[in-house]
Amino acid sequence: MKLKFLGTGTSQGVPVIGCTCEVCTSENPKDSRLRSSVMVTTDEYKKILIDCGPDFRQQMLVNKEHTIDLALLTHEHNDHVIGLDDMRPLIFKSGENMPLYCYSRVGNEVKNRFPYAFADVKYPGAPAFDLHEIENKPFTVLDTEITPVEVIHFKITAFGYKFKKLAYITDAGFISDQEKEKLRDLDVLILNCIRKFDPHPAHFILPDVIKLFEELKPKKLFLTHISHHLGLHDIEDKQLPPGMHLAYDGLEIIF
Repeated sequence: MKLKFLGTGTSQGVPVIGCTCEVCTSENPKDSRLRSSVMVTTDEYKKILIDCGPDFRQQMLVNKEHTIDLALLTHEHNDHVIGLDDMRPLIFKSGENMPLYCYSRVGNEVKNRFPYAFADVKYPGAPAFDLHEIENKPFTVLDTEITPVEVIHFKITAFGYKFKKLAYITDAGFISDQEKEKLRDLDVLILNCIRKFDPHPAHFILPDVIKLFEELKPKKLFLTHISHHLGLHDIEDKQLPPGMHLAYDGLEIIF
């Protein structure tokens, strides 16, 4: 299987509009971060998208991705779902509704934000989705077992997702001991890390991630959902503990 980072930035992306800091003005492409999303390619070459934010169209074009077989949604915040309308070309090409897997709460939010996609009589150019409610237990789809990992994001629950010995978690500020058991002895753990300093009410910061790395002991840990406050990629990546790395847009991981 393969995971590709389509975006590794926060809800504002990097560069941030109007910001002239050294990260936002960097010429290193690894410092430019679209909103967080990944594409998982299964052993059967099926495509599973995790989250569909406002940069979805650009991400698909830049990465020359042409199909999606289903999408997993972590939670309902706009930077993770608002790009769903841009799935229309894929839906029209396949002639089938796009399957979306998420909490029932998230599915209801998708209906509220894209009511035209669920109308009894649809506008001819509207997208069409099949919502599949999932709970915090493993499920199999496209011959692939997926294990949700429930985390806390400020005052709501969100899902991370585990495939084989890789887990992807974004937008988390707390993981219970019960859920941590799903994350032990992984080959690859991917965690959100919004900045180096100043605790955040909804997201891990670097000391939190280092503590989890030491506790959970994955072979490798990659940081994502990174803001311009974390610093320049080439400098900060070298300062991380061995086995930890900053992810960047376009990075691929084989697992």
